[in-house]
This record gives sequence, structure tokens and C-alpha cells, in this order.
Amino acid sequence: MASVSDSSKQFILPSFLYSSSPNSFSLDRLLKANNPAFAASHSTKLDAPAASSSPSIKTRTLMIAWPNKPGKKIEMYSPQFYAACTFGGILSCGLTHMAVTPLDLVKCNMQIDPAKYKSISSGFGVLLKEQGVRGFFRGWVPTLLGYSAQGACKFGFYEFFKKYYSDLAGPEYFAKYKTLIYLAGSASAEVIADVALCPFEAVKVRVQTQPGFARGLSDGLPKFVKSEGVLGLFRHSSILSDTMMKFASFETIVEMIYKYGIPTPKDQCSKSLQLGVSFAGGYIAGVLCAIVSHPADNLVSFLNNAKGATVGDAVKKIGLWGLFTRGLPLRIVMIGTLTGAQWGIYDAFKVFVGLPTTGGVAPAATTATAQLAKA
Repeated sequence: MASVSDSSKQFILPSFLYSSSPNSFSLDRLLKANNPAFAASHSTKLDAPAASSSPSIKTRTLMIAWPNKPGKKIEMYSPQFYAACTFGGILSCGLTHMAVTPLDLVKCNMQIDPAKYKSISSGFGVLLKEQGVRGFFRGWVPTLLGYSAQGACKFGFYEFFKKYYSDLAGPEYFAKYKTLIYLAGSASAEVIADVALCPFEAVKVRVQTQPGFARGLSDGLPKFVKSEGVLGLFRHSSILSDTMMKFASFETIVEMIYKYGIPTPKDQCSKSLQLGVSFAGGYIAGVLCAIVSHPADNLVSFLNNAKGATVGDAVKKIGLWGLFTRGLPLRIVMIGTLTGAQWGIYDAFKVFVGLPTTGGVAPAATTATAQLAKA
């Protein structure tokens, strides 16, 4: 099979992701212009050429080279870097959630009407009998758009907040409290991602669990707004603990895999092995976050389906045990597979544009800070 040509890569990827000009925009330059203290402590030589064969030119700016494309680079923690992470998040979340729409549909209905949807197999049978094959993909448009928006914010802002909090803490405190930094970074990112997701999720759940409510997003959104108002779209947020567990446990699991399971340092492992680690770490993290966040997921499904319902109503109808167990096996399979695929796709895109995979070693920002301190 013919390999992808350089011209086709240029067509696929937006050119602003790459920095080949000394005049390219830099996050360090922006911070330096607005913060004198930052300028004094970060004497990065931003005016040096992005690519040079002369060993006498030294730069402290972290750059990632585009594979087989000399001079085409993404500067770590630059706007181009965050743009690449944001686009990778769109691909990883939007595509995977859309692909498992049938599973999600059965899961939501099992949570709302367990008497009718008693198990995974019977749930698929009921849907097939009542709605046909097309019924399996009911709500796929709000799923695709909503989770694409969520993925963009979740991954893009996670990378930003992870670096921001790491820089605030410094190398010493980052090493001691890195899990807390991962939790804080993922929580901060998810708050923003929730705002992007909530309207789509509210319509999706109503479309999937109330046959006849609407065909999809185009007619479901105005109908929902007319019924409950614009604020009703944001009445029930997504699950913060889900993302916190997903990101923090992923970082920890990947680090442990490289530390105890693979004798070769990460930077010496093949890209295929690194992507395999990303998928494995993501799958395990997904199982953990499915268990931790399942009661909240049941609540969100119930509240989005019942107009004016409260948490107390949900607990009374579902029961405390039901909050923790109803639909859990299916959600473990779905979220484990989803999370593994999301991290695999996200890191595959990062590798494709010349960036390192996530996790396994101390973030480059910490290394850079330590080098500047010694200089």
C-alpha cells in the first residue's frame, strides 16, 4: 500500500499547527509581553530560526519535529500545540461516542425503564422490534456534535491546565503532588467541557429515551427549549468525577506500565508499543471511572428524562443500590472500550503530527523549568 505523501499530509493538517518561521506566534512570547516576571525567568531565544544546521545556535524553546519534514515543527505548549491537542480531542471523543451510540441507547433505556429493558441482549431485541435497525442510531447527531465539543475542550484544556498547574507548583512539588495536579487539571478542563456538552446531552437523552419526542437534534433542540427553557439545557451537568478519574488514573497507570512492565525507557520504545500502552492504560482507566461515576450517570439519565424531577425523586424510584448497579456491566464494557479507544486515537493523532504520546515520563514543561533553573 502506498504511503501517504507529504503533499497529502499538508492537505489533511492545517498549516497553522506547524512553526517553520522565526516570526511564528509563541505562547512564551505572549506571556513574556504581559508578565515581566515571566520574561525575567524565561529568557527563551524566540528569534532564533526554527530549523538550523548550525550547532552554535542554541534555543531553550521545546520543539517537536514533523516526521521527515525538516523545518516543520510544533513548539511544545505553543498555541499550535494546544490546537493539535484540541483537534485530537475532537477525533477521539466525537468518533468513539458516535460509534457506540447503540450501546449508549440501550444503557440509557435500561437506566430509565429497567422493567422493559431487563438486560443488554433483551434491550437490543426490544429496540429492534419497536424501532428497527435505524432505532439503534437514534440521537447520533447530538452525540457526535456534543462529544466532539466536549473532547475539544477536555483534551485541549487538560493539556493547558496540566502545564499551568505544573509550572505553578514547580519541579519539586510536581514530583510530590503530580496526581493532585492531574486531578486539578482534568477537573478544570471538564468544567469548560461540560458547558459545551450539556445542551447536546440533554437533547440526546430525551430523544433516546422518549420515542416520539423528536427525530434528532434539529427538531429536538427547539422542542426541548420550548418545554424547559434555555437554562433547562444546562440543568444537569456531566460527571466531573468521570473525567478526573479518567485522566488521573490514566497518567498513573501508564507511568506504572513503563516503570514496572516495560524494561525499555519510553523514548526508546516503538510508536506502536507506545500506542498500545495508551490503549491499555485508557481501558483500565475507563473501567475505574465507570465504576466511580456510575451513580451520577444514573442520576443524569433520570433527571434529563423526567421534567422537573429532583435527586430525591431519583433515589426514591431507582433506590440506592440501583444507583450503583443498574446498567453497570454494560457501562463498564462501553466506557472501558471508549476510554481505551479515545486515548489510542488521541495519542495516534499526536504521533501523526510529530508530538510525543501522553504520560509515562515527567512532562516536558517540568524538565524545561529545571533546565532553566540550572542555566
